[in-house]
Amino acid sequence: MEIVTHLINDTIEFYKWGLTIADKRVEKWPLMSSPLPTLAISSMYLIFLWLGPKYMQNREPFQLRKTLIIYNFSMVILNFFIFKELFLAARAAGYSYICQPVNYSDDENEVRVAAALWWYYVSKGVEYLDTVFFIMRKKFNQVSFLHVYHHCTMFTLWWIGIKWVAGGQCDGVSMSSIPMYVEKGWAFFGAHMNAAIHVIMYLYYGLAAFGPNIQKYLWWKKYLTIIQMIQFHVTIGHTALSLYIDCPFPHWMHWALIGYAITFIILFGNFYYQTYRRQPRREAPAKGGKAVTNGVAPVMNGVSKLEEKQTVVENGRRKRRGRAKREGVVASGVGRGGGGGGGWRW
Repeated sequence: MEIVTHLINDTIEFYKWGLTIADKRVEKWPLMSSPLPTLAISSMYLIFLWLGPKYMQNREPFQLRKTLIIYNFSMVILNFFIFKELFLAARAAGYSYICQPVNYSDDENEVRVAAALWWYYVSKGVEYLDTVFFIMRKKFNQVSFLHVYHHCTMFTLWWIGIKWVAGGQCDGVSMSSIPMYVEKGWAFFGAHMNAAIHVIMYLYYGLAAFGPNIQKYLWWKKYLTIIQMIQFHVTIGHTALSLYIDCPFPHWMHWALIGYAITFIILFGNFYYQTYRRQPRREAPAKGGKAVTNGVAPVMNGVSKLEEKQTVVENGRRKRRGRAKREGVVASGVGRGGGGGGGWRW
């Protein structure tokens, strides 16, 4: 028990010390004065993950088509705003995409970059709604370990990022005068790239939410996952370059970022393989001749596909007789009026 007490006290003391080197500019910004609001929101998210499916178990799924259209296109606008602000402010401040130390000054462009990163942090909290909508629409298969791991870690870690590294250049300040000398390039580069990808991603889901008439033109769904995996490889390469040129940034943070990116490469790679590469096993025909996979009869683009031997009446003439095979319910959010539920979101 004494060891635990010492551990708690040391943690508290370390946090208090950390506050002395935090970015004073963001101290009074919403959600930034303490980690408690961020932790509370994340805790409520995890509680909803537990209680939500239980609540929806014996209820009909919500449709939410209009809600999803508004939500997804709102996220397109938000992420485009973040991308635009980071691009323009970083360019005006003369940022380097290779190594850019933090500047805690009140320079207009530096504060603009910090504000854009704060909005990026907020967007990670808003993205918790992805999970809420999945559960309300009873798309429980979408709430995977990868999905939850990504959402919880991103929102929490970016609070830390904004609290300590939402700056630009530390000009004329020696390593010995600041206990944690950090690199802004890590923060603005990653957020800049990720916001651009999110514009494309939420545009896809916004269009998909309109239903089968639009979904049939969205052939580029799998390339979203490929772009996301490329993003993680670029992150590793960018961080490794910073290590190679000895950019003034704590090396343990570099290695932690590389390890974090590797976990996503593994998880996203597995998702891509399971979704697009793995050959599905052929199931034995069920009773009555219906081929069923996971309890759902196969459909295409949200429209039930009748078997070739179905009885067809055309122009008043009866063609080849055979047993009509009645299809099951439409899966993957198309037939349920949801649209935009499939795939993965990073």
